[in-house]
Amino acid sequence: MVDNTEERVKAHELKRQKRGQDDVSGEEENWVDQATRLSARLIFEVIRRDGVDEMTRPKTSLLFSGLAAGILIAFSIIGEGILRAYLPDAPWRPLVESFGYTLGFLLVIKGRMQLFTENTITTVLPLMSHPCREYFYLTGRLWAMVLSANVVGAFIAAAFMYWTPTFTPEVKAAFLAISEHAVLHPPLEAFFRAMPAGVIIAAIVWMLPTSTGAPFFVIVTFTWLIAVGGFTHIIAGSVEMAYLVVSGGIGFIEAISFFIPVLAGNVVGGTAVFTLITWAQVASEVDE
Repeated sequence: MVDNTEERVKAHELKRQKRGQDDVSGEEENWVDQATRLSARLIFEVIRRDGVDEMTRPKTSLLFSGLAAGILIAFSIIGEGILRAYLPDAPWRPLVESFGYTLGFLLVIKGRMQLFTENTITTVLPLMSHPCREYFYLTGRLWAMVLSANVVGAFIAAAFMYWTPTFTPEVKAAFLAISEHAVLHPPLEAFFRAMPAGVIIAAIVWMLPTSTGAPFFVIVTFTWLIAVGGFTHIIAGSVEMAYLVVSGGIGFIEAISFFIPVLAGNVVGGTAVFTLITWAQVASEVDE
């Protein structure tokens, strides 16, 4: 015997709504609608539509948005470096200075700029729901353009941080120490450190549609976790990598040895882990 309990419940609720048996007025019904949590299927649809919009934006818009994101994400390292330079050397200092790391992400995410790691979920969900040649092309184009623009922006920011007299020697020393701590890892370790960061950024994107009242705290809390956990983000990490390059701390081979494993780890964490799991939980509902 087929268990059709779910269908009976849905049909019963539909009848109640049609017959006005919910015992609430029109105004009260609006409050009920506002208080109802978005389902996973609706969150998926919000992000899917956002992904389609991003994929179809003009190339120049993607490039300049990605360039701006690469430059502004440097405020994560700037904020963290300033706090490190002026806080006492105490066991609790990493917990506090890591809040500086959240600044760049706040600027980029709230400013709706193109950050590569956000697109490990945003543009992948449309592709998973409707795999076709056009979506593969648009996703690949967006990834390549945004990643390239982010990295160029990161190098521009790092050159400014190192070559201009904007920051004191103490703060520049903090930039160097932070960059060395983030970049100088064996490739395999860098890959695994990058996976949690990819998951966290994808999770932030997933949570934002349901956090309309407090997106600030969602972004701050989870990007703080990236910093305090020692996880590695490919774009913020590119600023740190670029700072070491322009300061002469590392060469091209060391930069590539950092960049490729971290990029792979962020993609695996954001797409292969988080996005595939979230897609699996809504796939049957989307089909319906």
